[in-house]
Amino acid sequence: MTVDALRTALEAEHAAIFGYGVVGAHLTDDAQNAARQAETEHRDRRDEVAQRIETAGGELVVAAPAYALPFQVTDGASAMRLAAALEEGAAGAWRQALGGTVDDDRKLALDAYIACAVIATRWREAAGVTPLTLQFPGAT
Repeated sequence: MTVDALRTALEAEHAAIFGYGVVGAHLTDDAQNAARQAETEHRDRRDEVAQRIETAGGELVVAAPAYALPFQVTDGASAMRLAAALEEGAAGAWRQALGGTVDDDRKLALDAYIACAVIATRWREAAGVTPLTLQFPGAT
């Protein structure tokens, strides 16, 4: 069950990394640096979870060539909204992983869930989206 939970989270990390390529193309200066940093965090987390899956003998989920975006990104404001949506999507996958993991894998899932929720809040604030925080980040 742990491997299945981690595979779902790995897929969400792949999608977030793809999406940040779109986000970064529409931002400049500090916002672009924040997007770059968030993408790096997702890449690091992707690598860590992939290593855990391989160590457990599981099969990795490979990244798709492209992912559908929830809306069209045409400017900085829509890019920041997309960044918040990417973080929410990743938070949802990590939230689900909490129930299927134990020990160090559960700590990874919890840390990732919290990190995604915090970064999503920062993007919502930057984009002027309210509410800034959600009661259950990643819940659909």
